[in-house]
Amino acid sequence: QVQLVESGGGLVQAGGSLRLSCAASGRTFSLYVVAWFRQAPGKEREFVATISESGTRTYYADSVKGRFTISKDNAKNMVALQMNSLKPEDTAVYYCAADRGLFVRGGRRYDYWGQGTQVTVSS
Repeated sequence: QVQLVESGGGLVQAGGSLRLSCAASGRTFSLYVVAWFRQAPGKEREFVATISESGTRTYYADSVKGRFTISKDNAKNMVALQMNSLKPEDTAVYYCAADRGLFVRGGRRYDYWGQGTQVTVSS
Protein backbone atom coordinates (compact mmCIF):
# COMPACT_ATOMS: atom_id res chain seq x y z
CA GLN A 1 0.00 0.00 0.00
CA VAL A 2 1.15 3.54 -0.65
CA GLN A 3 0.00 6.95 0.50
CA LEU A 4 0.31 9.94 -1.80
CA VAL A 5 0.54 13.60 -0.87
CA GLU A 6 0.52 16.33 -3.50
CA SER A 7 1.97 19.80 -3.06
CA GLY A 8 3.06 22.79 -5.10
CA GLY A 9 -0.26 24.11 -6.33
CA GLY A 10 -1.13 27.79 -6.29
CA LEU A 11 -2.14 30.85 -8.27
CA VAL A 12 -0.11 31.83 -11.32
CA GLN A 13 -0.59 34.11 -14.29
CA ALA A 14 -1.05 32.75 -17.77
CA GLY A 15 2.31 31.91 -19.29
CA GLY A 16 3.83 31.14 -15.93
CA SER A 17 5.10 27.90 -14.43
CA LEU A 18 4.41 25.67 -11.45
CA ARG A 19 6.00 22.47 -10.24
CA LEU A 20 3.78 19.94 -8.53
CA SER A 21 5.18 17.22 -6.32
CA CYS A 22 3.72 13.90 -5.27
CA ALA A 23 5.39 12.37 -2.23
CA ALA A 24 4.81 8.67 -1.64
CA SER A 25 5.17 6.51 1.43
CA GLY A 26 6.29 2.92 1.32
CA ARG A 27 9.44 1.05 0.39
CA THR A 28 8.40 -0.29 -3.02
CA PHE A 29 7.63 2.94 -4.84
CA SER A 30 10.02 1.90 -7.59
CA LEU A 31 7.45 -0.74 -8.58
CA TYR A 32 4.62 1.77 -9.04
CA VAL A 33 3.30 3.38 -12.18
CA VAL A 34 2.25 6.95 -11.43
CA ALA A 35 -0.07 9.35 -13.19
CA TRP A 36 -1.39 12.86 -12.81
CA PHE A 37 -5.04 13.67 -13.38
CA ARG A 38 -6.95 16.92 -13.05
CA GLN A 39 -10.52 17.96 -12.48
CA ALA A 40 -11.91 21.39 -13.24
CA PRO A 41 -15.16 22.64 -11.69
CA GLY A 42 -18.15 21.08 -13.38
CA LYS A 43 -16.01 18.79 -15.51
CA GLU A 44 -15.01 15.16 -15.36
CA ARG A 45 -11.59 14.16 -14.14
CA GLU A 46 -9.12 13.91 -17.01
CA PHE A 47 -5.79 12.25 -17.55
CA VAL A 48 -2.74 14.53 -17.73
CA ALA A 49 0.44 12.46 -17.76
CA THR A 50 1.86 9.12 -16.68
CA ILE A 51 5.28 7.65 -15.99
CA SER A 52 6.50 4.07 -15.80
CA GLU A 53 7.91 2.38 -12.72
CA SER A 54 11.52 3.12 -13.64
CA GLY A 55 10.74 6.56 -15.01
CA THR A 56 11.99 5.72 -18.48
CA ARG A 57 8.62 5.89 -20.24
CA THR A 58 6.20 8.79 -20.19
CA TYR A 59 3.00 9.74 -21.94
CA TYR A 60 1.01 12.97 -22.02
CA ALA A 61 -2.43 14.14 -22.90
CA ASP A 62 -2.46 16.15 -26.11
CA SER A 63 -3.63 19.21 -24.19
CA VAL A 64 -0.40 19.39 -22.17
CA LYS A 65 2.14 17.82 -24.51
CA GLY A 66 5.17 20.05 -24.95
CA ARG A 67 4.28 22.15 -21.89
CA PHE A 68 4.25 19.66 -19.00
CA THR A 69 6.97 17.23 -17.96
CA ILE A 70 6.52 14.32 -15.57
CA SER A 71 9.51 12.85 -13.74
CA LYS A 72 10.07 10.18 -11.08
CA ASP A 73 12.76 9.92 -8.43
CA ASN A 74 12.55 6.47 -6.87
CA ALA A 75 15.33 7.21 -4.40
CA LYS A 76 13.23 10.04 -2.96
CA ASN A 77 9.82 8.39 -3.46
CA MET A 78 8.75 11.43 -5.45
CA VAL A 79 7.03 12.24 -8.71
CA ALA A 80 7.01 15.75 -10.10
CA LEU A 81 4.96 17.51 -12.74
CA GLN A 82 6.67 20.56 -14.19
CA MET A 83 4.06 22.78 -15.80
CA ASN A 84 5.20 25.54 -18.14
CA SER A 85 3.33 27.99 -20.38
CA LEU A 86 0.26 27.61 -18.23
CA LYS A 87 -3.13 28.56 -19.62
CA PRO A 88 -6.36 29.48 -17.84
CA GLU A 89 -7.82 26.19 -19.06
CA ASP A 90 -5.21 24.37 -16.96
CA THR A 91 -7.05 25.54 -13.85
CA ALA A 92 -8.11 22.46 -11.89
CA VAL A 93 -7.45 20.31 -8.87
CA TYR A 94 -4.50 18.08 -9.74
CA TYR A 95 -4.33 14.56 -8.38
CA CYS A 96 -1.50 12.07 -8.19
CA ALA A 97 -2.40 8.40 -8.62
CA ALA A 98 -0.34 5.22 -8.44
CA ASP A 99 -0.42 1.45 -8.37
CA ARG A 100 1.55 -1.60 -9.52
CA GLY A 101 -0.47 -2.06 -12.67
CA LEU A 102 0.59 -1.75 -16.28
CA PHE A 103 2.02 1.39 -17.84
CA VAL A 104 -0.49 2.47 -20.46
CA ARG A 105 -0.39 5.44 -22.80
CA GLY A 106 -3.43 7.14 -21.43
CA GLY A 107 -5.72 7.18 -18.44
CA ARG A 108 -6.89 4.14 -16.53
CA ARG A 109 -8.12 3.29 -13.08
CA TYR A 110 -5.61 3.52 -10.25
CA ASP A 111 -5.72 2.02 -6.76
CA TYR A 112 -4.19 4.87 -4.79
CA TRP A 113 -4.92 8.59 -4.95
CA GLY A 114 -3.71 11.72 -3.23
CA GLN A 115 -5.97 14.43 -1.86
CA GLY A 116 -5.26 16.86 -4.69
CA THR A 117 -3.70 20.30 -5.01
CA GLN A 118 -5.39 23.35 -6.54
CA VAL A 119 -3.85 25.06 -9.55
CA THR A 120 -5.37 28.34 -10.66
CA VAL A 121 -4.16 30.16 -13.77
CA SER A 122 -5.33 33.74 -14.19
CA SER A 123 -5.65 35.40 -17.58
